[in-house]
Order: sequence, then C-alpha cells, then structure tokens
Amino acid sequence: MVLMTGGEVVAKMLAKEGVDNVFGIIDGTYFGFYSNLQKHGIELISPRHETSAAHMAGAYARVTNRLGVCMASNGPGVANILPGLVVEEAEGNRVLCITSARRTGIMYPDRGGTYQCFDQTATIKQFAKWSEAVPSFDRIPEMLRMALRKCYEGRPGVVHLDIPENIMNTKVNCDLHFWEPSEYRMLELPKASNYQIERTAQLLKSATFPIIHAGSGVIHAGAKNELTEVAEKLQAMVTTSWAGRGAMSEENPLMMPMVHIEANNNVRNDADVVLVLGSRLGETDWWGKAPYWNGNQTVIQVDLEPSILGANKPAELLIQADIKAFLQDLLVALNNNDFDQPVDTNRQQLIEKHLESKKQHRKKLNEHIADKNSPLNPAQIPHLANKIFPKNTPLVIDGGNTAIWTNFYYEVNDEMPLLSTFKFGMLGAGLGQALGAAVAKPEQPVLCIIGDGAMGFHPQEIETAIRNNLHVVFIVLCDKQWGMVKMNQHFALRPLKTMWKKTLDPHESINADLGEIRFDKVAEAMGAHGEFVDSIEQLENALRTSISVGKCTVIHTEVDPVKHMWAPGLRYFKDMHAEPKGK
Repeated sequence: MVLMTGGEVVAKMLAKEGVDNVFGIIDGTYFGFYSNLQKHGIELISPRHETSAAHMAGAYARVTNRLGVCMASNGPGVANILPGLVVEEAEGNRVLCITSARRTGIMYPDRGGTYQCFDQTATIKQFAKWSEAVPSFDRIPEMLRMALRKCYEGRPGVVHLDIPENIMNTKVNCDLHFWEPSEYRMLELPKASNYQIERTAQLLKSATFPIIHAGSGVIHAGAKNELTEVAEKLQAMVTTSWAGRGAMSEENPLMMPMVHIEANNNVRNDADVVLVLGSRLGETDWWGKAPYWNGNQTVIQVDLEPSILGANKPAELLIQADIKAFLQDLLVALNNNDFDQPVDTNRQQLIEKHLESKKQHRKKLNEHIADKNSPLNPAQIPHLANKIFPKNTPLVIDGGNTAIWTNFYYEVNDEMPLLSTFKFGMLGAGLGQALGAAVAKPEQPVLCIIGDGAMGFHPQEIETAIRNNLHVVFIVLCDKQWGMVKMNQHFALRPLKTMWKKTLDPHESINADLGEIRFDKVAEAMGAHGEFVDSIEQLENALRTSISVGKCTVIHTEVDPVKHMWAPGLRYFKDMHAEPKGK
C-alpha cells in the first residue's frame, strides 16, 4: 500500500506514456498533480494565460509527433483554456487537457450557487474527441487509460479529463498496478490490406497523369520522406492542403506549392487519378469539387479517421490506415511492380507545363520584392527572413493579411516545422504555438511572423519566453489596422473608389484602425531584445541580431498599410467561401 494523491496517480501514468512536459498555470485545486510532476521526470512550463497552454501543447505535439499535455483549474481556468482547445481540436493536434473541478457533492450536478462552477465536461464535449469527469479516486487509472486510448484513436485532436479537486488532492492508501501503454492501447495504428495496396498500385500504374494530394495527416504521421519517395517513384506531382504545407519540400520540382492557386487547380483538373493522403478535402480544398478539381477523376483516399473517408468527394478506394505505414507498403508494391520504366512523354510534358505556370506566377509575385521603399512592402519580411534563418528553423505564421504575405513569400521545406491555424484562422494563437515549438526544439531559434493585431492578443507571453529561456523571434508586421476586414469593408462600402484609390479615407471605415503599440519597447520592458525597423537595411541587421542574441527578440516592423491591405490572392480566399458549382 502506498499513500498517493489522485494527482500523483495521473503524473505517474503520464510518465509511463513518455510525457516530459506539461503546460499550464498553477492552482491549488490540482496541487496534488503538478507538485508531483518533477518527481516523475515531467517539467511544468507555465504561460501567462491558459489558452496559450493549449497552443503550446498543440505545437509541441505537432513538432514532436508526441502527446501534448495541458492543464487548467476549475471555473475561470477552464473558461480561459477553451479558445485554445477549440483551435487545437480544429487543427487536429494530439492534446490531452487535464482540468480540476469543484469537489464531489457540490458539482456534477451543480448543487445551485456553487462557486467557480459550470458544466466543464459537457462544454468541452461539444467540440472535443472525448470529455469525461472522474467520479472517484479508484476510477482514475481506468478513466485516464480510456482518455489516452482516445488520444491515439483516429484523427488527432483534443481529449479532456476532468478531476474534482478533492479526488486530485486527497492522499489515499492505494495498491495500484500501473499498466504499460501496450497493455491498454494499440501501439500499431491501422494498416491497409494487401488488396488495398495492390489495387492502389494498379490504379496509379495505369494512370495517365496521377497526382498526390497531401494533407496534415502526412505530417502527423511523420511520413514526409515516404511521400517524397512515392512521388518520385511515380513521377507524380504533389499538391497539398494549406495545413499540409511542409509535407514535401517546395524545392522539389514535383511539388506544386499551395500559393500558386491557379496552377494547383490546373494540376488537379489534369489528373485522372488522385491519391489523397490525410486530407479532409474540406472548404479550403474547394471540397474536391469542379471547377477546381476534375469531377470525373478516380480517387483513392487514405486517412486514419474513418468518418472522413468519402465524406466530401466520392472515391474508388477508401482506406483507413496510418499514412506512414501505407506509403511504406505502397513503396514495396511499386518496387515489386517495376515502376522504374521511363515516364510517359505526355505526362512529362504536362509536368513541364505546370512547372512553367508556377515559374511565371512566381515571377509575377516577385515584383513585390523589387519594391524597396519605406515603410516596407510586406513581401520583404518573409522573403528576407527565409534567406537569413537556417533551413530547419520552425516557422509560426499568425495574422490575417500577414499570414497571406508570409505564406506567399516564405518557401517551405521538409526540414522545418510549420505552424499556423490553417483550419481555424485564430488570431493570437501564434504566440503560444511559438513557445511550444521552442520547447520542442530548444537547440535553435523559432521564428514567428505575426501581425500587430494578432500580437495584441497575448503579448504577455514574451515574458514567458524570457522566464523559460525560449529563443523565439517575433517579427511583428505593424500597419495599425485590421487590414483584411478593412479591405472587405472598403469593397462593400465604396468599391469603385477602392479600386481607384486603393484605400478610403479614415472616416470611411468602421472601427478598422488601431493605435500604435511599440512592440519593441514592450519586449524590452519584459527583458527581451527589441528592434524597430522601417527599412530593408535595418530589417536585415535586426534579423541577424535576433539569431545571435540568443534570447527572445521582438522586431517591430513598419509596413506600408495600403500595400499590406492588398495581399496577393485575396480573391481566391473569397472564392473559397462560396460553394463550387461542380460535383
């Protein structure tokens, strides 16, 4: 018999799962948990706001392909973490959230008038994969095992376990057997059958112009190398979802980066067979419909989550499988079927046609790079950062138009983790994501390119970076406006004048302008390094200094507000919100 709090039982079980970091803010309602973390080899890393804890856990999970764990205290703490959990569920990051609740007897159900009480499990259950409350000490092991199983079933997302404070903190004489992970959850994920692998190989072999569409499932599966091998073996072009950027290096000639939107549409329309890997084919993929996709193509869809198979685009072959295992098996089949013959001349001509289209679009985009005026053209910031930061630097993108400029002017490779909220578009999440990425990759700086609006959501996390010695570089693009919304307002209110003048007078917008915050000064007040930039020369020096200084740096960058508002490709983003006409 051993005297243990419920919280220590949880800590010991997480240690057996290989968890080495937990993200959260301390509170007496789960003292029995966090006070036992260090004893079991787990470090507690505390942000300044609980929603950042969720983003840190999600980013850590995405970068490491491990479980991210965050915690929040009952009532206000859980209320604060909710926005972060909503985003991490949407982005499909493997996050376990542990919360405290008021003591048993006054909650579940609320007695009536209970302090700091709301139905935490029911609220989170509305959007998470699973959310339950522990009713008694003896059920902690069983319910945590269940939660951990849910973490690794199907598509990654948020799993929540709620533990009342008296169960979490009270010491109990117990005789518990702590199971190994292999004793309560599958360590091997589902694989494709021999028939499914052989049929996939046959369909791809007989195709005139096969392509691969890669979603974030490729990244979660750690299958970047396998994707590249299969694409090169087939000589098949690869497109990605926005969240799938980085699944294959954009330096590879077979990759069609997502920013070349018309070229992507043409590739997908030319394809007679498409292998969809770990993508939901959702709204930002035009639902897989014409006129953006060939409505008559043969589809093979592979995903870990069975509920998404065939959901948005009809398929010839639907396969529930781990993407990495599937591609490894497919490579064996392709090798056995002798795929080393020369590529069909017609296919090669199509590839060259699409590469020329990409080249011409990039040439058009690069006209912004020739603009070296002050305040800066926004294209200069990601373009120059891409040249100066090491190739494997984790990149976090946050903001409205800032996110668009960064996506269009930062080339993504398969060595760098890329984080954003591609599926939810949440402003301010980048601060917590950058901190989580820095915990995952402590040996190098993490770069976060963020708008001044987004930076205003959680600037206090600069202090978190300093306190935890996290080398994060925040480049803040400052235009003092809600640029993306302002553009929509202008076209809605006075479209002709907007087209003619590119912007309206200040009184012609509705609450779209912001006051100035000198983010470099804010950074210095918290002990970070600050830089103010309004020219290319200053930007280059600031970027190099941010790497060498070895601590959190904030580069306040003045960008031209009109140019920033006219981000590239905006009309395509507007089109994505309309239902495609084809099947």
